[in-house]
Amino acid sequence: MTQTNTSPLLQSIASDLEIRPLNRKYFAAAAQHLDNLTKPVGSLGRLEELAKHIYALQSGKTPLSVKPALMYTVAADHGVARQGVSAYPQAVTRQMVENFLQGGGAINVLSRENDLALCLVDGGCVGGPFSPNGYLLDRRLGDGTEDFTQKPAMSRSQAIQGLRFGVELARDAALNGCQCLGVGEMGIGNTTSATAIFSAYLGFAPADITGPGSGIDKDKLKHKISLIEQAITLHSATIRSGDAIDILAALGGFEIAIMAGIMLGGAAEHLLILVDGFISTAAYVVARAIARDLSDYILLTHVSAEPGFKIIADDLKCKPLLDFGLRLGEGTGAALAFPLIKAATTLFNDMATFDSAGVSRAK
Repeated sequence: MTQTNTSPLLQSIASDLEIRPLNRKYFAAAAQHLDNLTKPVGSLGRLEELAKHIYALQSGKTPLSVKPALMYTVAADHGVARQGVSAYPQAVTRQMVENFLQGGGAINVLSRENDLALCLVDGGCVGGPFSPNGYLLDRRLGDGTEDFTQKPAMSRSQAIQGLRFGVELARDAALNGCQCLGVGEMGIGNTTSATAIFSAYLGFAPADITGPGSGIDKDKLKHKISLIEQAITLHSATIRSGDAIDILAALGGFEIAIMAGIMLGGAAEHLLILVDGFISTAAYVVARAIARDLSDYILLTHVSAEPGFKIIADDLKCKPLLDFGLRLGEGTGAALAFPLIKAATTLFNDMATFDSAGVSRAK
């Protein structure tokens, strides 16, 4: 019998939000079907693991399908960016959103190529709301976060609203028939926030996991580490409290809050959630702290080239699907992984069995 996750933190976001662990009987049933297909047992490797996972997500309903699928790319700015933690000026966040709206980003290209609908979300870019655009949703929590080395990045109420926005986005997608959600981001300075989140929630020392992000040099990297250490010290009482939402408010970004909410809402709707890279994984860490059973619904799609990512993935007991040296964000790794996920469902659905094909089994 599965149990419902009804933690107080989860219920503070939405009173009707329920996230249940997947029923293990479906994994066994999927394995039995896969072992009866015309191939040596286990010979399709991770594709078989994906098929079992999706079969369990969809409660044994066949044919399996992860289409239609939707990528949410959430953009927001970070107050800490003003301290020179990125190789690019903060204005690039807004400029890149404009580029996405014109179809010119890597995530635009890969989403078009790989059969993913793309939705852009403004979680709080500096400069005020964008002009109305059919491809952009306004879910602004503010004009960028505060500098978390001086004060909390946002209020608790802003953090909760960001989570709620994300839950609503996932529910809207499910109502429109989506079977799979991808999450990606854009925001100058967001690897700094993500690293602080990993340090606070998982206990890593900033020096062990901080990377160059957008490509900063060694001197800027030392500066970045120092700022994260400063933030961890400033918010140490909040971190010791263990309150997942307060920690998010202290160190997070608006886009991280919304992505965490998308993951929570998607899991409640039994959708497969494709987590992109370093910052999206930080959002997963936040969401997992709110609802531990969330891990059944998550796929880390690739190994970020940020130096600390492999350490983090090992700690989370996650095995990312791809390792292409990516560090762009935007949802690009998730978009690249999606064709493999579709292939897993098609193999499960369409391969012949030994009996139907008249093929002899192994002795």
